Amino acid sequence: MDERVRVLRLIARLNIGGPAIHVVALTAGLDPARYDSRLVTGVPAPQEGDMTYLAEAAGVQPTVVPEMGRDVAAFDDAISLVKLCRLMRDFRPHIVHTHTAKAGAVGRIAARLAGVPVVVHTYHGHVFSGYFSPLKTRLTIWAERALAKISDRLITVSERLRDEIAGFGVAARDCIEVIPLGLNLEPFAQSAALRGGFRSAHGLEPEVKLIGSVGRLVPIKNHQLFLRAARALRQSGRAAKFVIVGDGELRAGLEAEARALGLNGHVIFTGWRKDLSAVYADLDLLVNTSRNEGTPVAVIEAMAAGTPVVATRVGGVPDLVTDGVTGTLVPSDDAGALARALAERLDRADDSRRMAAAARAQVQRRYSTQELIRNMDALYLRLLAEK
Repeated sequence: MDERVRVLRLIARLNIGGPAIHVVALTAGLDPARYDSRLVTGVPAPQEGDMTYLAEAAGVQPTVVPEMGRDVAAFDDAISLVKLCRLMRDFRPHIVHTHTAKAGAVGRIAARLAGVPVVVHTYHGHVFSGYFSPLKTRLTIWAERALAKISDRLITVSERLRDEIAGFGVAARDCIEVIPLGLNLEPFAQSAALRGGFRSAHGLEPEVKLIGSVGRLVPIKNHQLFLRAARALRQSGRAAKFVIVGDGELRAGLEAEARALGLNGHVIFTGWRKDLSAVYADLDLLVNTSRNEGTPVAVIEAMAAGTPVVATRVGGVPDLVTDGVTGTLVPSDDAGALARALAERLDRADDSRRMAAAARAQVQRRYSTQELIRNMDALYLRLLAEK
């Protein structure tokens, strides 16, 4: 008889971003001699980017429930619930671990209906500010409070995110564990060997200052702030170039806004790229302009590559970037402050390199895949023992 711990992990979709990387690392990385880990996903929307290739490369074959989409849809959600209940009754998991809001809702309800002993949910961020109307936000918070009552443990990826979740009344602070993201950072640590390739491909000379943003082109990421700061920086006399790596629903609008701001020829839109090590190697600065964040993977990757970071002081970012020590933090939605910070980092290159070196040491120590797996293994065993 198989005595391994059976874990069923659910995520709404393997779109490009930290949650997809996180769930693949956990599903593949837990000791197969002690765990039988399986992954259930929905389907990414067009332009979100699909990281199924990452799962396949790690030897993980997800079970796809196509109805488990991002948005609330009563009929599809009901079908998802039925399918998940059947999966759980067939697999009989000891632990159901959900990630992202939709999978967290239908997955936790299905787990309780199926009699699963341990139910866990990870918040990689939250949608309680900057996403919805006030009414929809209140309903979302109410739903998360109800779901927390049927969860054995909640997890966040940073201390500050735990404080925010508790502050919204979802659960008491001592009911929420902090387990940081775990990433394979070795390719980024070796990125210096790729220096020059990205610039050459885009016709950029080595001496040109290049400032970049990496991520989904969606409203919460606030790329408009990046473009306004880019205009202000060029108006100050600095001949920098700018690159936006990623794709999403706002791409056409952002391209039009860049032209309207007089940035035509100065901003490169690359779409999704898998060779991010080469991108970070050629950036003078990585910028994150989000209005709300959990733990931004692009910032961790850039820090691991030794690229100086400037980011908005939102969500879990201050847990990752210590202002003036491992990077620079600026207020959200303040283009002038962001432009001044970018100018200072370019002008004080030695200081920027010092902060980047400190950042590299920090993230390699804290955000490794091995550390993630150790932390999650300990939590699973503790929760099972409590049962």
